[in-house]
Amino acid sequence: MSLSFGPLEVIYEDNHLLVVNKPAMLPTMGVASDKPSLLGHAKEYIRHTYNKPGNVYLGIVSRLDAPVTGVVLLARTSKAAARLSEAFRLHRVKKCYWAVVEGSLDMPEATLEHYLRKDERHRRVHVTHADCPDAQLARLQYRVLRQHQELALLEIMLETGRKHQIRVQLAKTGHPILGDLKYGSCEKFPLGLALHARSLELEHPVRRETISFEAHLPASWQKHAGVAALL
Repeated sequence: MSLSFGPLEVIYEDNHLLVVNKPAMLPTMGVASDKPSLLGHAKEYIRHTYNKPGNVYLGIVSRLDAPVTGVVLLARTSKAAARLSEAFRLHRVKKCYWAVVEGSLDMPEATLEHYLRKDERHRRVHVTHADCPDAQLARLQYRVLRQHQELALLEIMLETGRKHQIRVQLAKTGHPILGDLKYGSCEKFPLGLALHARSLELEHPVRRETISFEAHLPASWQKHAGVAALL
């Protein structure tokens, strides 16, 4: 299936930052130069908006899996990129996600903690034990916002930033994200899967003031009757 991506949806921009709302199925980066990516799309936006010839510098500070939507933070200078990357490394960024999962949850809120291991060959992540080589600690908190029939809308505060972390940890509890066929969902989602990076809060890398960004939900969430009933 060939997808067409519309204009870049900019949430915020200044001389140091560019914050965008990533659409589903657009890779953040790491694809061939002739393939669409959020990074390439954002560079074209900067080049066109500010009439910049030649190479445009943009540093990806936060990434999302291709099927995931929502807030992505890019740095417009190397100094901003270094400071923001350090803030993420030291867990000084508040990362909030919304997800719709399958099944009814007994606990209205909980902290999930697992050790994860990457399986690069199959492009998957597995839950493992603490003393496994290459194991990484993954921790998140969730609370149930609403439940309807066999679906639940969760707000998730991500404490660590491991690959596929939210998807794997929720699937391990028996509640895969709707549309996440890779990790056990039984139902397709209209586009991508029902995981959205809702907001980010952090210190501005230059002005040193607290700033926050919020990305609205994509239209695909309203196209699924069960999900629409949760919103």
